[in-house]
Amino acid sequence: MTDSASQIFVTTALKSWNVWTGRAAKLFDSLSDEQMQAEIAPGKNRPYYLLGHLVAVDDAMIPQLRLGEPDYTHLRAPFIDSPDKAVTDPIPVAELRQAWKIVHEKLNAHFEQLSPSEWLERHSTVSEEDFAKEPHRNRLAILMSRTGHVSYHIGQLMLLPK
Repeated sequence: MTDSASQIFVTTALKSWNVWTGRAAKLFDSLSDEQMQAEIAPGKNRPYYLLGHLVAVDDAMIPQLRLGEPDYTHLRAPFIDSPDKAVTDPIPVAELRQAWKIVHEKLNAHFEQLSPSEWLERHSTVSEEDFAKEPHRNRLAILMSRTGHVSYHIGQLMLLPK
């Protein structure tokens, strides 16, 4: 793949990431603290849980992309390992909203520093041996996967009663 083709793919993926995380931020910001606690449907997740889940998953991208250490590992158990309401809410809504902003500022700062060739390097959960056989298991694939993940949860949030 040429450098210019790689740049186009990376730019496209980053623009998509920014669109979907921007939509998520706008949606979460539009909800009151009370709405953040309402179930999307009876017995289903609350926006509060989905925000915590996205913060925890996106924070975990930092080490997965080999960009440093995560800041919110304490959110993994309540928002990734457990379903909504399995544990008492571990963090106030305002702090969760702030965590979202911090995680995405940190991620975007890292993303701006990566060259197209660095995006095509392996991510941390694939061995060098496996990556040699499957070069599509790269950092860009993680970004694309997480972009789809955000868009999926925005779809859930669209079902929230008005």
